[in-house]
Amino acid sequence: LEEAAFQLQQIFRIDISIALNILGIESMRAGHCRTGYSCFKLAADRGYSKAQFNVGLCYEHGRGTEKDLEKAAFYYCHAARSCHPMAQYRYGRYLLQHSPAQWHRQQRALAFLEQAAVAGITEAQAYLGVFYMRGLQPQEKKGLKYLLLAANSGDAQSRYHVGVCYEQGLGVQQSLAQALRHYREAAAAGNCHARERLRL
Repeated sequence: LEEAAFQLQQIFRIDISIALNILGIESMRAGHCRTGYSCFKLAADRGYSKAQFNVGLCYEHGRGTEKDLEKAAFYYCHAARSCHPMAQYRYGRYLLQHSPAQWHRQQRALAFLEQAAVAGITEAQAYLGVFYMRGLQPQEKKGLKYLLLAANSGDAQSRYHVGVCYEQGLGVQQSLAQALRHYREAAAAGNCHARERLRL
């Protein structure tokens, strides 16, 4: 009986959190940012990862509350630990941008970013691609792998970078024909750098 009561409490807690998160989303859409933030916060404090991510967004962009990147990172971290892919991307990016010299934090950041990339988050794939290409110790093949994932998900900027890789032989055998193909695809998707490269 105690186990059944505990299970009912858990279901009720989750249902309330989902409802609060939905109410927060609808409040934000209606322009009631403070109400939206309050709903997200109530659900986040109950451990609901989608609401934790939304609270992070509120703090990052100053919607319904004051802008505070450290608080945003706090909530992204909690959501990331619960395997929320977009939170993994945002928290990983935060760690790299705000503590790039600390090796253990960099490794933690890369682990979160790679989890987000594997989950199909195009932004994480593109970020990792550029990171591995431009790092202090570039890992060109790894960078190209992530750029191709992002490009194949429709990211025109990553498609342009893949063209650069083929043009310069970074992580792949140099091929001007392949570079042109990627530049054309990126340009067709609206990338101005690719258009400029084609003109040159």
